[in-house]
Amino acid sequence: MQTPHAEQIQSALMGNAAAQSAVVASWDRSMRLYGLDPEKGALPDVLPDAELRQARERMGSLIDTAQSALDRLYSAVGGAGCCVLLADKDGVPVDRRGCVADDTIFYKLGLWTGAVWSEESEGTNGIGTALAEQRPLTIHRDQHFRSRNTSLSCTVAPIFDHRGRLMAAIDVSSARADLTEDFVKVIALAVVDAARRVEAENFRLSFPKARIVLAQSSDDAFGERSANALIAVDSDDLVIGASRSARHLLGLTDESLARPLPAADLFGQNGNARQDYATAERNVIQRVLARTSGNVSAAAAIMGISRATLHRKLKRLGLS
Repeated sequence: MQTPHAEQIQSALMGNAAAQSAVVASWDRSMRLYGLDPEKGALPDVLPDAELRQARERMGSLIDTAQSALDRLYSAVGGAGCCVLLADKDGVPVDRRGCVADDTIFYKLGLWTGAVWSEESEGTNGIGTALAEQRPLTIHRDQHFRSRNTSLSCTVAPIFDHRGRLMAAIDVSSARADLTEDFVKVIALAVVDAARRVEAENFRLSFPKARIVLAQSSDDAFGERSANALIAVDSDDLVIGASRSARHLLGLTDESLARPLPAADLFGQNGNARQDYATAERNVIQRVLARTSGNVSAAAAIMGISRATLHRKLKRLGLS
């Protein structure tokens, strides 16, 4: 005999709700694509210690990069009985924050490092479905596919690397029955903010010698003004990298970024070549003069030109 939750899923899948509801579409994938049973009572599979270590190694420096964002997030939600998980792109938590008093509960629920929470393995759930759909979302209680997970509320945001590829996800989960929808909305904002902080820091670390420029972006799925449309510009004012948000905003691809791309052209500030050269020359001279506190002789020596030549340039560029 089916549980009420399993009957709810079967009923939803009999109609056209999958075309109208993202949750029902995920239930449909869980049952028909992955062949899962909502009444399966076993906990998620758990990786052996050796495989978990390998999963952590594949994450590279991201685990270290995420530490401060995870700590900040946990300080905001931990007191409300929530745990914080950092999962890899396969849905395996590789790092965790939680209150010791709640550890037994979360361990029994499978909200622990090494557990496999991919949608293919566990059906509709916060981590797996956010990774499958590559977007922030909340799977709240009976929105989960497995009946045994319906006590959970899980809010997740994916993390994308410096080339816009899916890399990981941050999850905040709670098993509290008194968790309100309003507080879930607050959690959602905090989770997205944490994920974007990790993305931004990872992007900066990926281009350590570049100037990072912020491009204006539109509201994301949670109505938050995105601050992650990031562009990396080298010392020659050529674009050498762009975050996922920036790629979507400006229509950039790996192919377009593989060719020299002047930042001025990207931001619609391009003039003719002569004007560009004059602007660049003016900028260089002004920087050198600033370093020498206006000493023309010292500036000329740094630039490898004569004092007279520098005076002529200053006059031509209107800087004298």
